[in-house]
Amino acid sequence: MADVPTGAILQRDKLTYAVVPRTPVGLLTPEDLEGLAAVARKYAIPVIKITSGQRFALVGIKPEDVDKVWADLRMDVGKATELCLHYVQACPGTAVCKFGLQDSLGMGLEIEKMFHGRDLPAKVKIGVSGCPLCCGESYVRDIGVLGKRGGWSLIVGGSSARRPRVGDMLRDDLDQAGVLALIDGFFTYYAKHAKPKERTAAFIDRIGIEQIKDAVLG
Repeated sequence: MADVPTGAILQRDKLTYAVVPRTPVGLLTPEDLEGLAAVARKYAIPVIKITSGQRFALVGIKPEDVDKVWADLRMDVGKATELCLHYVQACPGTAVCKFGLQDSLGMGLEIEKMFHGRDLPAKVKIGVSGCPLCCGESYVRDIGVLGKRGGWSLIVGGSSARRPRVGDMLRDDLDQAGVLALIDGFFTYYAKHAKPKERTAAFIDRIGIEQIKDAVLG
């Protein structure tokens, strides 16, 4: 089989590809939207799908068009199959939501900036919520960040996959710097001790949250 084009995902028909541009915490500019629409028209892309990770998937691209699509989009590739941090999703938080207690968009962008594409044993997804209503799905993501009146809570090991798992609280009442440092510490421990392709939910079930707390929190 021919090599898969860069930044493309082979589809079920084994003939066409999908691409997923990077859209940190789901934010786009008018220029991004115009570019997506222009590319879809130019290359007759049949499906444009908003993903659960707050990204756009352009589906049904001919192999000879993939590189041209990326050149016209002028957007970064969103990781979708690699063993790394794939995305950070976030609710609106205090930017616009009347229920927001913390700046989830700002926190999500900082996490994206620090950890996007970081190599890990398996794919990792992060959800950031600006209040306990948890619209960022923080409890069912590999890493969850949850805003409260006193600061942030960090949750690890959530999953919404075949065997759903509610994540474990790693630490409460953190500021932004504390959240970033603790994610870094958890990732370092996870990268060292997880089996290849072992998601965080399975890793924590195997290791135990108390052992992880002892190692990461000191």
